[in-house]
Amino acid sequence: MGSMFRSEEVALVQLFLPTSAAYTCVSQLGELGLVEFRDLNASVSAFQRRFVGDVRRCEELEKTFLFLQEEVRRAGQVLAPPEGRLPAPPPRDLLRIQEETDRLAQELRDVRGNQQSLRSQLHQLRLHSAVLGQGHSPPVTATHTDGPSERSPLLQPPGGPHQDLRINFVAGAVEPSKAAALERLLWRACRGFLIASFRETEQQLEDPVTGEPATWMTFLISYWGEQIGQKIRKITDCFHCPVFPYAEQEEARLAALQQLQQQSHELQEVLGETERFLSQVLARVQRLLPPWQVQVRKMKAVYLALNQCSVSATHKCLIAEGWCAARDLPAVQQALQDSSSEAGVSAVVHRIPCRDVPPTLIRTNRFTASFQGIVDAYGVGRYQEVNPAPYTIITFPFLFAVMFGDVGHGLLMFLFALAMVLTENRPAVKAAQNEIWQTFFSGRYLLLLMGLFSIYTGFIYNECFSRATTIFSSGWSVAAMATQSDWSDAFLAQHPLLALDPNVTGVFLGPYPFGIDPIWSLAVNHLSFLNSFKMKMSVILGVTHMTFGVVLGVFNHVHFGQWHRLLLETLPELVFLLGLFGYLVFLIVFKWLWVSAASPTPAPSILIHFINMFLFSQSPTNGLLFRGQEAVQSALVVVALVMVPILLLGTPLFLRWQHRGRSRRKPAGRQPEEDKSGILDSSDASVAGWGSDEEKAGCPGDGAEAEFVLSEVLMHQAIHTIEFCLGCISNTASYLRLWALSLAHAQLSEVLWAMVMRSGLGLGRKLGVAAVVLVPVFAAFAVLTVAILLVMEGLSAFLHALRLHWVEFQNKFYAGTGYKLSPFTFASEEG
Repeated sequence: MGSMFRSEEVALVQLFLPTSAAYTCVSQLGELGLVEFRDLNASVSAFQRRFVGDVRRCEELEKTFLFLQEEVRRAGQVLAPPEGRLPAPPPRDLLRIQEETDRLAQELRDVRGNQQSLRSQLHQLRLHSAVLGQGHSPPVTATHTDGPSERSPLLQPPGGPHQDLRINFVAGAVEPSKAAALERLLWRACRGFLIASFRETEQQLEDPVTGEPATWMTFLISYWGEQIGQKIRKITDCFHCPVFPYAEQEEARLAALQQLQQQSHELQEVLGETERFLSQVLARVQRLLPPWQVQVRKMKAVYLALNQCSVSATHKCLIAEGWCAARDLPAVQQALQDSSSEAGVSAVVHRIPCRDVPPTLIRTNRFTASFQGIVDAYGVGRYQEVNPAPYTIITFPFLFAVMFGDVGHGLLMFLFALAMVLTENRPAVKAAQNEIWQTFFSGRYLLLLMGLFSIYTGFIYNECFSRATTIFSSGWSVAAMATQSDWSDAFLAQHPLLALDPNVTGVFLGPYPFGIDPIWSLAVNHLSFLNSFKMKMSVILGVTHMTFGVVLGVFNHVHFGQWHRLLLETLPELVFLLGLFGYLVFLIVFKWLWVSAASPTPAPSILIHFINMFLFSQSPTNGLLFRGQEAVQSALVVVALVMVPILLLGTPLFLRWQHRGRSRRKPAGRQPEEDKSGILDSSDASVAGWGSDEEKAGCPGDGAEAEFVLSEVLMHQAIHTIEFCLGCISNTASYLRLWALSLAHAQLSEVLWAMVMRSGLGLGRKLGVAAVVLVPVFAAFAVLTVAILLVMEGLSAFLHALRLHWVEFQNKFYAGTGYKLSPFTFASEEG
């Protein structure tokens, strides 16, 4: 957990990998996942790199794997994940995997082709059998005339000019959707010189391509004349209709039908054997494909990493550079020695200096990952910058709970998160693909703390589903007020509302032990009391939160060696913030402690005092809280205004003075030697140059000192000063959202109880009637509570707490301009 407060030390390392063991070394580094490689061949095209051929072979294998995977999915089967961790295979195994994959793919193509061909043949035989078995009866006689009448016969009687011609037949099948169009086109094209009979098949036939059952229409067309026959055949070809021979004699058709049935039976047997063989091939694919996919992906990742390495002058080793955590260097060195032991030459790793800003590495676990994700969503921290995540673990759930405070709602959220935490190791829970569930599951520990803190603030507010609970005895006594007051029957009849005077002896017995006294839930000024309490509480929490953010900036300045910022930035910021808004917090606490109901004068307004503080005036109707208050307020405003020019000009002038001093002390003739010595310094030599943007103008880059531009530094500092001074006002007002969201949640809960539960409880007085009525009423109350108060209000409070951390808290000390360390790892390839 030490690295949670600040990112770990990351070093730039150089690796010398023997050519014969480079693949094994990089493969072992991928298993460890500790080194992020830098591309030393950025100027080289991807098609000109050393291992581009191996990468292409892996990509071709992945294409073949996609074909095999699609065939398995087409068969309705699922690929099981591989068991255990599979290392990247040696390069010589790539040829074996490729040969076996090609052989399996070719077998699948052949078997699939044979299966498709057999299905098509079987479909044609079944269609032919359906045509012969449909019972189409050919016409016996017909007449032919030249007239267009539909009632004229198609054929001349014997002895006419066409007595030597005979009737021919065209039999086939057509899809039902095309039958009407085919019949209409035949009639129009042939001008009625035909007789067509269309019938639907009695049984559905399996489609050879999709495998789904489909209905077909069989037809029998009798015609006279060769030209008519040619037209009919062309039309059926255009409709892609299968056409079959059709004998005139009944005996010939029956014989052909029996022969077709026998052929269909034989084809079914052959097709069954083909499908059994296909199942065997698919079983082999299911067994071999998952480990192959993982191994080839790892192999491709290794070759892509090797493509980022440069070749030594002697071509005996590969040179790689990468970022690695300093604490992991011994493990990397040991892994390289073990991987290169068989090559006879050991791989070497050593640290090298670098002026580039290292990546940020913050190790997390299942508990801290969600909180670190909240911070990283704003921006990844700079190298070794103070990490807000450890403090967010407490402040984020607490600020959420201030807006969401309710014992009942917090308990429901806590139990939901606790169920996810207790079942987090179950495979079914981890394998769930629903995005909403994955979002909740990844933040289960965040939800757990949010619910726990909401229970705590719910006890503070004394609210459980908007109902007050009496855990301790109330600090107010109505009996004492009634005993010492003249509350007669006539007085009670004229005054429906009664006031409890704390100045009367025995009425106010003391503060409630924990939280708000439950008697306030019965008071008509309950909302006014909570408004005042929660508004002041929001201001106190906001100023404290912002001050803590400014204080955290001190650790950044000390760590980066920017001591001048402590006096020229942090100190003026604290004086400005505490002199104005810290004084406001002091007035709130002072009024709570010293002003009471027994005071002879009315309580002064803090808001009026704060406004008069900036106007350097005094309201005659608003009394002072303490002696000398006007002088103190005027002095604080003057001191806060003095801090503005210090904050604006202090850092730029100091950097200008520092730059001039360096320029005078550095002789021009020794510039190359000093630059070289600077390069050879340790990796921490330039830490001070990784500060804010205005200092980067004076930091050396690429071996030469950059020009110091005072106008740019002044512009940046002016933006920072304006943002901080105006932000103190707007950010303090922004924390009032704690008050607004808390009141909104309480009022929504109260409305839901009054509109649903209270109405349901008043419907039935008898025990049986109440039991029947309360079932749907409580169901509606539960659904609305979860949907509105837990989900919608919870999401609203979550977003507002997120904004308070990102804008009001983190911008006081957190730059978030870094980038994560992304080590080369096989973790994604195994998923």
